[in-house]
Amino acid sequence: MSTPTPPQQAYAQPPAPQQAPQQGHGHRQPVPGGSYVSPIPVRETHLGDALASEWTKIRSVRSTLWTLGVMAFLMLGIGLATAAAVAGSDTSLENESALGLGFFGVLLGSICVMTLGVLTIASEYGTGMIRTTLTACPARGRVLAAKALVFFLLVFTMTTVLAALVGALQTAMIADAVDPSGGEWLRSTVGVGLFVALIGLLALSVGAIIRHSAGAITLMIGVMLLPLVAAMFMFSESLSGVRDFLLEYSIPSLLIGVYGEAAAGADAGPTGWQPVWIMLGIAVAALIGAAVALNSRDV
Repeated sequence: MSTPTPPQQAYAQPPAPQQAPQQGHGHRQPVPGGSYVSPIPVRETHLGDALASEWTKIRSVRSTLWTLGVMAFLMLGIGLATAAAVAGSDTSLENESALGLGFFGVLLGSICVMTLGVLTIASEYGTGMIRTTLTACPARGRVLAAKALVFFLLVFTMTTVLAALVGALQTAMIADAVDPSGGEWLRSTVGVGLFVALIGLLALSVGAIIRHSAGAITLMIGVMLLPLVAAMFMFSESLSGVRDFLLEYSIPSLLIGVYGEAAAGADAGPTGWQPVWIMLGIAVAALIGAAVALNSRDV
C-alpha cells in the first residue's frame, strides 16, 4: 500500500518590513526621544521681518491705492486749478512766491492720509486679521513700530514728491510771483511731507486706540476741522483768547504756517518749521498712548 499524502499546510506570509521614511522635502525625520526636527532653518525674528510683513500688507490692499490715488488727484488738480485761477485774474503775487497756493490741495489730500492711517491698523480689528498678526509676532510694540514706520515712509515720500511737482508747476504758471528761496522750497516740499505724514501717524494711533475704522476716521476729521469751525462762532469778547488759540493752532492753520509768514499772515501763530515740531510732539504722544493701549488689552 502506498503511504497517504499528508494534507498541504497553509503558511502565513510574514509581514513585510516597514520601509524607513524617505528623506526629502516636506518630511520630518524622527530622532531619539520622539521629537522632530524641522528641515526649515529656524531663526529669531526681528524688526526687519515685521517691516516686510507690513509692507506686503499695505501695498496689497485696495484701500492704499484708492486713498493715495485720490490724494494725488486732489493735490495736483486743486493745486493747478488754483494756480490757473490766480494767473488768469488780476491778483498779483509780486511780493511772495506761488508755493503757498499748494496749501489747498494738501489740506484736502491730508484727509485721505488720515483715512489710510486709520485703516492701516483699524481694518485688521474689523476683519479679525489682528489675531493672526499678533500670533505671528507677539511683540506688540514691534508690530506697532513696523506699521508706523512703513506708513510714515510711504506717505512722506509720496507727499514730498507731489508737493515738489505742484510747486514747480505753480511757479512756472504764475509769471509775476517771486522766485522761492531754498528755505521756502525745503519747507513746501520736505516740511509739508513731514507734516502730512505726522498727521497720518496721529490717525494711525487713534485707530489703534479706538479699534473701529468709522469711529476713528470721524474723530480725526473732527480734530482737523472742529477747532477752526468752533472758533468762527465765538463772537463773545470773553472767549477771544480761546478763539485766537484755536485759530492759530488748528491743523489747517499749522499747515499753512509751514509755507511761511507770507502765506499764513503776520499774526497767525507758529510758522516755518515750528508747526512741524508741534505736530511731531502730538504724533509721538499719540503713538505712546497707542502702544500702552495695545499692550494692555487682550487683542
